[in-house]
Amino acid sequence: MNDPIYKFLKWTAVAMVCAWVGWSIYDSFFREHTPGDFEFKRAEQMFADDQYARALEKYEDALEQNPQHVFAMRGKARALLQLNRVDEALAQYEKVISAQPELGVNYANRGILFDRIGQYEKAVADYEKALKLDPELDEGPHWLTRFLRNQPDKPPTIGDRAKYLRAELAKPPQQRMLRMPEIDEQQRTYKQ
Repeated sequence: MNDPIYKFLKWTAVAMVCAWVGWSIYDSFFREHTPGDFEFKRAEQMFADDQYARALEKYEDALEQNPQHVFAMRGKARALLQLNRVDEALAQYEKVISAQPELGVNYANRGILFDRIGQYEKAVADYEKALKLDPELDEGPHWLTRFLRNQPDKPPTIGDRAKYLRAELAKPPQQRMLRMPEIDEQQRTYKQ
């Protein structure tokens, strides 16, 4: 066939296959991996599938191999939060924040923990600190992330939640509405 479109598509497909094979070889044999990376990636898959107990085991396996694996530390804290092991999650977030105090996502996630346990002043403080360190957190999940989660509507961001909590905390205690379980359940922890 001498059709130019056919030739273009054929060579594009060949190039894409070669690129994929090349990347696979590089990733498997030449790219430097830190200890615990494999377990961390497995844990992230399990976390995404809402298998929090199994994810926690894999995060812990990654941390056994590399106690300084910050991504696994953060994942472990997120898994503990999802399992409602609040005290352990808070202790883990403290470790994560001491390891990376300049990263806003750590404060955002600890703020979510404080929010869930009713410590709203601490939640607002962490949300504001997170937004100060990383203003992009106020944009919420990207449209592609929402598409992959089957989440057509943009959920409230930590900026929205901080603003709402500030307004409610300014009211007299009997007029405050700090919890709305059906909306609060939509709040997800952040990855980075």
